[in-house]
This record gives sequence, C-alpha cells and structure tokens, in this order.
Amino acid sequence: MGRMVTEGAGGRVIAGRYRLHERLGSGGMGIVWRATDQLLAREVAVKALPLDETLSAAEARRRRERTLREARAVARLRHPHVIVVHDVVEDDERAYMVMELVEGGSLADRVLGDGPVDAAEAARIGIALLDALGTAHASGILHRDVKPSNVLLAEDGRVVLTDFGVAQVAGSTTLTENGSFVGSPEYTAPERMSGAGTGPESDLWSLGVLLCAVLSGASPFHRDSLGGVLHAVVTDEIRPPAQAAPLLPVVRGLLERDPRQRLDALSAQRMLRAFLSTGRTPATPEAAATGGPPRPRRSVKRGVLMAVLLVVAAAGAGATAAALFADGGDDGGGTPASSVPATPTTEPEPTPTPTLSSGS
Repeated sequence: MGRMVTEGAGGRVIAGRYRLHERLGSGGMGIVWRATDQLLAREVAVKALPLDETLSAAEARRRRERTLREARAVARLRHPHVIVVHDVVEDDERAYMVMELVEGGSLADRVLGDGPVDAAEAARIGIALLDALGTAHASGILHRDVKPSNVLLAEDGRVVLTDFGVAQVAGSTTLTENGSFVGSPEYTAPERMSGAGTGPESDLWSLGVLLCAVLSGASPFHRDSLGGVLHAVVTDEIRPPAQAAPLLPVVRGLLERDPRQRLDALSAQRMLRAFLSTGRTPATPEAAATGGPPRPRRSVKRGVLMAVLLVVAAAGAGATAAALFADGGDDGGGTPASSVPATPTTEPEPTPTPTLSSGS
C-alpha cells in the first residue's frame, strides 16, 4: 500500500482521516495517540501496532495481513466493558487500530496514584471484567494479557478492558510470530508457562492475580527476576495478600493451578455479586458441594517444572531466558512484557516495594 501519512497543522494524518496529537502511551504492543477523526469530527485513540523492520518483505506482509484480520475480529466485539474499536486501517505498510477515547486513566495508574482499592471496588471491577471476558470468550477470543494497565477506568466509573494486542482468535494464529511468549509473566497462568496451551481459564487466572494486585498494590507473583516470577507462578505456595480476605474464596478459586479445577466465570460473578449484596463471599461451588474447603491443589506437572529449570539455567548461562519462555500451545509470539530482568535466583523473595508495572 502506498504512503498515506500526511503532515499538517496539529500532527500527522493517518489514512487521510485520523489526525494524531499527543502520545497517550506506549509499550511492547504498540503506541497509542490521542487523535481526531476528521470525517466524523470526534476524538479517538489510534494505536499503531508493532512494526518489525528486521522482517523480510514477505514476512512483514504476512504479519500485517494477520494483524488486520485478527484486529477486525476483535472489532466485532460489542460490550459496555470492552473497548470499542471503530476502524482498522493500513497506512504506510503499518496497521492501526482506531478506538474509542476513554477519558480516565488505567487501573494501574489509579492504584499507583491513590493506593489499593477496597474489597467492594475490587468486586465491582471483577464483575465488569468477568462480563467482558465472557463476551470475548463466547466469540472465540482470548485476551491473554489481563492486568491492571490494560483496564481503563472512565471518569464516570465505567470499567473498560482494552489492549487486545496479543489476543488469540479461535481458528487462527495470533497477532505475533510463532514460538515466543506473549503477555506479562506475573499475570500469566501456569498452563501457559508449560506450553500446554491456553483457554478461557487462563484469562480467569490473570483476573485472580489482578484482584490481588489492586487490593494490595502488588502482584503476589512479583519477583526481581524472570526466573523468580516463573518459579513463583508454577511452584511456590500461593499466598494471597491479607487485603484479599473479604474476597478470598473467589481469589483462591481463580488461582487454582489446575485449569480443570479453576473457578468458572459465572460462579465467580455470582460470588462477587453476593459479596456486594451481603458483605460476605460465599464458598466456592466445590466447597459448598462437599461441605468443606476445596481439595488440596495438585502438584505441579513435570513439564512445568522443566520450564522453570530451563529458564533459570538459560539465564545462568547468559542466554536470553525470554527465548525459552515460550507458549507453544498458543502459536503466539512477541517478547515478554515484563519489567523484571532475566537473571537467576535461588530463593526468590517478593520485593518490599509494591509495584503494578509488568509491561504495557
């Protein structure tokens, strides 16, 4: 496609229609600008999807076509808690997503600026995200990067799930290349760590981590090395923060390592709604059926333990640990969106400074 970016007063114009203004944010999955749709005279957000100049022309074309195809699939989602995608365009051999402009910061910004939220607010946010994920999953779309920085809080209180940049659409490959990990390690389900594939349950695990993070200010799996994060996700004892106590049955249910035993979305929603109505969170369906607490979590699969050893060994040998941090079951790609360095650790300890940063 020929060059369609033009220069003019107020910023560049994309596809002859969208005038870019200030940059709103950037990360591994692209750059987002505040922009004006000059045809409809409305403000929008325009996201430039990643461009890898090291690819051959044929590879770049295949990636662009796949990106456009899957972005259009995401654009078909219609839900009040899912970002609205207005348009998908290609300009100067680069793909752009044109989205609604949500006035308000991210959930990560809210927690970092104002401190952790209370249990009622966490429950409200959780219900909205469970509803949004239910719609996406019913359409065959897995988000795969649910975390506080990918949740927007509009000025009117609306919760909006955004950044489907690494989403997987059923029946197709992902937006990124095969053979590499996509997403944020601290929020990634253990079955994805092992390369066993991913399903809707993996997004629910990420939501469980998110609830812990917004209630306490930090992910329970935050460590100061990539190997430490991976070890924490797949082998360490899971210790939800004390602030999660009011919602503990939901958090523990979502953080079940075996996806077959993990709390499902409808049950999680019912439990969170019950908390908002009564101030108490009912037991998980399993506990209610057996009259006691959930069964002990199963031991970690050998394949997951091997993944941990591979990452730590690669880091110790000076190799790029991220290259082994693969999600082969997803046909996914990209680089880990994490702020933690890929260095080995023998006894990972949580950092004393709360942080929600784990990529963009």
